Amino acid sequence: MSTKVKIAIIEDDSAISGMYSAKLTASGYDVQVGENGEVGLKLISEFHPDIVLLDLMMPVMNGLEVLQKLKDEPELTRAKIVVLSNMGDTETTAKIAGFKVDDRIIKAELTPAQVEERIKKLV
Repeated sequence: MSTKVKIAIIEDDSAISGMYSAKLTASGYDVQVGENGEVGLKLISEFHPDIVLLDLMMPVMNGLEVLQKLKDEPELTRAKIVVLSNMGDTETTAKIAGFKVDDRIIKAELTPAQVEERIKKLV
């Protein structure tokens, strides 16, 4: 990689964001973490990531609110959006269907290495 691919992880669970951050940083990605949707939006506008890993269940501003903000203000990012959540029910799927989401990952089903493989397909 000549220029590092930039990834923003927006996740309130520091153990999870730390695990993904460590794996992706070790693989050569430039990674920054936001601990809730509000911090995540600020991170997106300042860091200009290529990919955003977005949790749905977070305090302050949840992932659906972040998706709505990105839809309302498309100039905020051209990043690929990957919803990273343990919510895989039909209702959640329907809620995110109206947004620009490039991939959806159920956290409990994939290892960080498998998540990285999915990310590679998006870059």
